[in-house]
Amino acid sequence: MSETEQVRPEVVAAIVTALQQTDPSNLPADATRAEKDAAKDEYLSGMVADRAQRDRQSRAWELLLTRGHQEPPSWQVLFDELPESSVAELGDLYDALPEGAQAEYARRYGAPVSA
Repeated sequence: MSETEQVRPEVVAAIVTALQQTDPSNLPADATRAEKDAAKDEYLSGMVADRAQRDRQSRAWELLLTRGHQEPPSWQVLFDELPESSVAELGDLYDALPEGAQAEYARRYGAPVSA
C-alpha cells in the first residue's frame, strides 16, 4: 500500500489507541506514513479538546464557588449565591457543569438551547 492510497480508519484507530494507552505492543506493523500522520493529528486534536473542556469546567467552578463554605454546599445554595451576572456565562458552560449543577441550572433557568 503506497502512501497515496486511502488511509485505513481501523489502522488510524489502532494507532490512536496505542498512543492513548502508551502501549506500543498493538501498533500495526504495516501502518503507512499517512496513517501515522492521521493518527497523530487525531490524538493531538483529542488532547486539545480535552484541555479545552477542562478549562471550561474550571471556569464553571470559579463562577459557582463565589465564597468559602464551612460545610459542602448544595447545588441549591450555590445557585442561591450566584451573582446574576454569572447566569448567562454558566449557560454557555452548561455542558461543562457537573450533573447536579446542570439539573439545578435547568430547574431555575431552563436548559440552554445549545445543550
